[in-house]
Amino acid sequence: MKLVYFAWVRERVGKTDETLDLPEGIATIADLVRWLKTRGEEYEYAFENEAIVRAAIDHQHVKPEASIAGAREIAFFPPMTGG
Repeated sequence: MKLVYFAWVRERVGKTDETLDLPEGIATIADLVRWLKTRGEEYEYAFENEAIVRAAIDHQHVKPEASIAGAREIAFFPPMTGG
């Protein structure tokens, strides 16, 4: 599965994207974030406040409980502001 990181999430993880084989039992965005945090300090730092990091599955914004089954790409980014 392709993961893409934007803005300060990218800076903290240290890469723009990566392709990973996820272990069994990773079913939702929340599961994925918890697993990513076990991959090293950079991920732990990037996702230290899980409530503010946003996610999109195949370019559709989703909530943490969203299923990742069938996803081709998951993007993570900080909250956006506009005006």
